[in-house]
Amino acid sequence: MNAARSRKQIKVLLVDDHAILREGVHALLAREPDILVVGEAADGQEALEQVPRLKPDVVIMDIVMPRMNGLEATRLITERHPESRVLILSMYDDHEYVVQIIQAGASGYVLKRVVTEDLVRAIREVYAGESFLYPPIAAKLIGDYLRVTKGERGDGPGEPLTAREREVLKLIADGHTNQAIAEQLGLSRKTVDSHRANAMRKLDLHDVTEVVKYALRTGMITLD
Repeated sequence: MNAARSRKQIKVLLVDDHAILREGVHALLAREPDILVVGEAADGQEALEQVPRLKPDVVIMDIVMPRMNGLEATRLITERHPESRVLILSMYDDHEYVVQIIQAGASGYVLKRVVTEDLVRAIREVYAGESFLYPPIAAKLIGDYLRVTKGERGDGPGEPLTAREREVLKLIADGHTNQAIAEQLGLSRKTVDSHRANAMRKLDLHDVTEVVKYALRTGMITLD
């Protein structure tokens, strides 16, 4: 490594199941002299195994991943390794995801569509002990809070979905069978059936067609 680089570099671990996205973020962060990507992981379980060895200052974490999702991984990392702060980088901007991940101990939440400067700023602020919410997410949270305080209800479910329920719902919308979902997530078929039933009950959805429509409307899946 070039000796000219800062001795106080922020050590970052990238966690996402899409290798192309990890490579892209890695390349972007490599341009910053005060940030060093020390490792990559393809899921939450792998991240949990790497954190004690790599001792990252900031873990950039996706949410929906196989084996162990980002919500569970965030909770375990912040409990076991509080010196490593977790910054969520996700495509989802809905209220349930943000609230759950903050409750799990994440220090920040940014969207995958953000420009480089925003991601870099989020990393630096989280490393400095601050919290960071990408502005549109913060605005949405405030708007949701104000609607609740005024007694209004949006188009969302009466009960928030868990991260696992949302994971299962997305895979259903993508066309996967319950058995295929069980195999991909390392769960039993009965557990997947239960998550599917709970998610559809909370959202008042009655068949796969309605699940797909909901997923498209909320940005859970896209047509590309």
